[in-house]
Amino acid sequence: MEFNVKTGSAETLTGACTVVGITAPRHLSPAAERLDEASNGQLRSLLKSGDISTDCGKTTLIHHPQGHVKAARILVVGCGKDKHLSPDAFSKITSAAARALQESGATDAVSWLTELDVEDRDLAWKAAHTAQASRDVVYRFDELKSDVKPPKRPLKKLTLGVADATQSGAANKGLRNGIAIANGMDLARVLGNRPGNLCTPADLADQARALQRQYKSLKVRVLEKKDMDKLGMGALLSVARGSRQPPKLIVLEYHGGKKPGKPVVLVGKGVTFDSGGISIKPGAAMDEMKFDMCGAASVIGTMAAVAELGLPVNLVGIVPATENLPDGDASKPGDVVTSMSGQTIEVLNTDAEGRLILCDALTYADRFDPDVVIDIATLTGACIVALGKHATGLLSNNQKLADELLEAGQVSWDRAWQLPLWKEFDEQLSSNFADMANIGSNGGGTITAACFLSRFTKHYRWAHLDIAGVAWKSGDAKGATGRPVPMLMQFLLNRCGGSGRKRAGTK
Repeated sequence: MEFNVKTGSAETLTGACTVVGITAPRHLSPAAERLDEASNGQLRSLLKSGDISTDCGKTTLIHHPQGHVKAARILVVGCGKDKHLSPDAFSKITSAAARALQESGATDAVSWLTELDVEDRDLAWKAAHTAQASRDVVYRFDELKSDVKPPKRPLKKLTLGVADATQSGAANKGLRNGIAIANGMDLARVLGNRPGNLCTPADLADQARALQRQYKSLKVRVLEKKDMDKLGMGALLSVARGSRQPPKLIVLEYHGGKKPGKPVVLVGKGVTFDSGGISIKPGAAMDEMKFDMCGAASVIGTMAAVAELGLPVNLVGIVPATENLPDGDASKPGDVVTSMSGQTIEVLNTDAEGRLILCDALTYADRFDPDVVIDIATLTGACIVALGKHATGLLSNNQKLADELLEAGQVSWDRAWQLPLWKEFDEQLSSNFADMANIGSNGGGTITAACFLSRFTKHYRWAHLDIAGVAWKSGDAKGATGRPVPMLMQFLLNRCGGSGRKRAGTK
């Protein structure tokens, strides 16, 4: 889908459809007011007769508007009762508009929804979010279908209308950010949605190399099993023992900031299929364990978005990639392995494998002298029990870093919730036979998993994002979501001065 910005007036801009918002009970947005005047009061008349719904996210399509309106259609989107929209309401409105446009037959449209007032959000944020929400609606994963049936007349071009030429710069900047984030999310979704026989550790490495060819600012190295052996990555390699697919440690480096500035390091769990190993999972919904590499996918998607924007940051992405399968040589419950850090681990449950590959990757991250390290992983079912499918679990050894991520989640509306890293939880990892066990005793599974990882992050500021609940959807909407690419990108944009928060005296 193509996006652009155009200055003008709602009634004079031509196109297949013009999109405006109306708030209950009968409050027309500025663009809707202009359209109403040009159509000889058609919008107010339809409102009065009850033919236009103002419920949040409800849409009404008006064909062949009356009067002097240049557009062939008007799409009215209900905005609810609140004069100042929440970010959630704006997301609902923009998504509803994109769905209605996709079904309307209009191949191009001019949207005036960015003129709506969203609580503490500026125009650039609204433009970016419009692009992301629209791209989310039109996303389709059909690369493996033999009989693809796309919409007959899909929406191909969405223009953001601005009444004041001085606003076009902010709108264009927001669009650029939103498009890059949407591209990163789409890449993460594609990688997540591919089945385990097509998205292997080698395939992830190939994807990283493809990004290096696309963006000269990216440098990629792939460590093989022999390299990991030399480094002493016994924890990571213990997981890979049950698979015929060789493991990979994929390292992506982007240098856009000051030299020799310390980088932000992102570490993404890349278990391309997780059967649970010898501690095998139940068969029901095991197909969804292809999504166990969504942490890796989000790192690759974020790296791509940063390279596309050319952000002035130094960034490293580390992806430990392997399968976790049962085999005659697979790790067994009770085995003791030695991590790259030298710490020994009693593997009480082979289905707690994500922390085993991450701990070696976190030790490896130390060689980059990082400013901060953030790991992203579909780590624990306990996180879904605690937070459902709504929020990412956040744990950190540094409150300032945690606050940065919480703020990024609030602004991007890809939210996280912080959980504690208390000593009492860490004590649950004690083992009679090794330095630690890979699982804790009963209760607090998300926290004890993070406590385990924290033992490998003593030398730097670190945060852990448990995305088990948000990385994919089940049921009829089954598929990867691309989260938390928006949060990670907002975190990096904030560090570059682009907060998305409304400044005093701005719209």
